[in-house]
Amino acid sequence: MQAEHYLQEMADTHPFDKQALRKRLRTARREHVAAQPDSTRALLFHRPPAPLLAKIGPEAVIGLYHANAEEAPAANYARFFQEAGHRIVLPYFSAPDAPMTFRTHDDPHGESDLEAGPFNLRQPASDAPELAPDVLFVPLIGFTADLDRLGQGGGHYDRWLAEHPGRMAIGLAWDAQAVEALPTEPHDIALDAVVTPTRIYGLG
Repeated sequence: MQAEHYLQEMADTHPFDKQALRKRLRTARREHVAAQPDSTRALLFHRPPAPLLAKIGPEAVIGLYHANAEEAPAANYARFFQEAGHRIVLPYFSAPDAPMTFRTHDDPHGESDLEAGPFNLRQPASDAPELAPDVLFVPLIGFTADLDRLGQGGGHYDRWLAEHPGRMAIGLAWDAQAVEALPTEPHDIALDAVVTPTRIYGLG
């Protein structure tokens, strides 16, 4: 059974079991990434697609994330936006139970300004200036064509977006992470778009 069919069966059979669904989606994502040759993966998410760039103003502060080995990579986007003159920020946590903020990331090419943070994340140093993004690219575990997102479960992005209305939120994902439906709760905030290696969802 192909991974996406298995995942959809999981979503349909256990619509409110988010932890079980996350486990299945993580497995599918890991298998999807492992099946890609390194040479192919290096070419993906090279630069934001033109329809998305048309929605982003020249002065926008761009929020990105430092991807782990299985997440859709965001490093090339950081380099692209910095070269285009945008300020780049990444999530920052002063402690595991602290709220997520964003601090400036000035070296997307060498990443010399990043250090180890909670959740096995690389993040800006504690003395990097804090700055809120206007456009926020977010990682995810699963998504739907209706732009519902399943995250890691900490709720950090939903809380931040709820506290900062009007920001554009865009998911980066592998195609294998798409499912027909996801369990949602009132505090879940839908994305404005999702970008995969083959298509853009949203921005209609």
